[in-house]
Amino acid sequence: MTRTPPPTPRPKPKPKPRPAKRAAVLVTVIDGDTNKRLRGALVRIGHHHTKAKRHGIAVLHVRRTQLVVRATLRGYATRSVRFDFRRRRKVTIRLYQPALQWPRYGATVARTQTQAALRVRPPFHVVWSRGLGSLIEFPAVVSDGVAFIGNFHGSVRALSMRNGHLVWRRELHQKLAASPAVWGDRVVVHTMGAGRVYVLRRTDGKILWTYAVGSPVESSPLVLGGVDYFGSWNGRVYALDLRRHRLRWTYRSGYKITSSVASAGWRLYVGDYGGRILALTRGGHLAWARSVGGRIYGTPAVADGRVFVPSSTGGSLTAFSTSGRYLWRLSTGSYVYSSPATWAGRVLVGSYNGVFYCLSARTGRALWEVGTGGSISGAAVVVNGVAYAGSFGHRIVGVAVRTGRVLVRFPHGEYVPVSGSGVRLLLHGYSRLYAVESRALWLRRHRHPKHVEAVARHHRRR
Repeated sequence: MTRTPPPTPRPKPKPKPRPAKRAAVLVTVIDGDTNKRLRGALVRIGHHHTKAKRHGIAVLHVRRTQLVVRATLRGYATRSVRFDFRRRRKVTIRLYQPALQWPRYGATVARTQTQAALRVRPPFHVVWSRGLGSLIEFPAVVSDGVAFIGNFHGSVRALSMRNGHLVWRRELHQKLAASPAVWGDRVVVHTMGAGRVYVLRRTDGKILWTYAVGSPVESSPLVLGGVDYFGSWNGRVYALDLRRHRLRWTYRSGYKITSSVASAGWRLYVGDYGGRILALTRGGHLAWARSVGGRIYGTPAVADGRVFVPSSTGGSLTAFSTSGRYLWRLSTGSYVYSSPATWAGRVLVGSYNGVFYCLSARTGRALWEVGTGGSISGAAVVVNGVAYAGSFGHRIVGVAVRTGRVLVRFPHGEYVPVSGSGVRLLLHGYSRLYAVESRALWLRRHRHPKHVEAVARHHRRR
């Protein structure tokens, strides 16, 4: 008699995971530059959304899991951040005003060297400083609370604007003589040596891809519509498509190029060592070319229908209309490596004779001159009506543009003096950065009476 085997026991079904319980989470929205709480910001988590009420706090009932928080407010860039709500119920998201950032060399695509929205003025208080190990020839660019800067030895650093702490560091092992540029979630870097374009991930500095030019690049990136426009020592102007990782076009000038490219309208402007200012179309065709009588090292600035062009060996600053008509020229009798700045109908430029000039943009007439105690090589910069110049006297001078009155002489400096964002400027020494705020703002933030009085006594003694 055959025995029937016992039935195979069925595996017990796995218990279904319990859905995460909903709970109230608090999202605080603040201005990343000023730490001001932003009432009225729209906060969205999945299909749940509400506006930040009093003290910039939005309360939403969501599942306790990892979720993406998205915050938007007029005048600020939208930001999305992933948070783990299993561990915490209170989070903070920082928003930044695009108008208060400094994402490229020269501040604007026209390379005016003027940040029109910042309201920082001397006298200053140094909030933090950080050494970078070697020469800083070109200034930091700043976006969303982080400053990106390279040094002579090819080290690119990302530094927190709040405290100067290192966010990341990338060694490229090639000399850097240009500012990087922030493009979305990427940082674009040009190097000397082999002449390479590096595209780094903004959050951690990882190299995403590179493009070899084969000739040193001193020209700082100008990124428009995902295309990087720059010149090289081989005399070519490049249009590199950063999305497709390939060249769109090149234009051969025949002379070495160290100038960065400036843009206004649909034209690109760049100078070469043949002493010519070239006006190119976005398609890489020559619209016009004019001579300035000496090679061009610095970068032209474009404002109010005029192009202002420095000439190193020519020792001059020359103005043309954007159609190529000659307007006027200032001769300084010494090298003009300095890139000019433009502000409110005025042009600011420095010379190797140690003089910082303010000129009428319309006529070229000198409005004032200030001695800096050393040759000026870096660009002039204007912030909130104050013009800054660094000099080989290891100083930065700040001058009221309208009056010519010297407001500050900072005891460190060398090349391009200033960049920054929000309520802080970055003053650039030979190899060290100094983050400064207006002293009045800093005192308001530190209102303890004894502390305020101690600071006041200190400055009275000075």
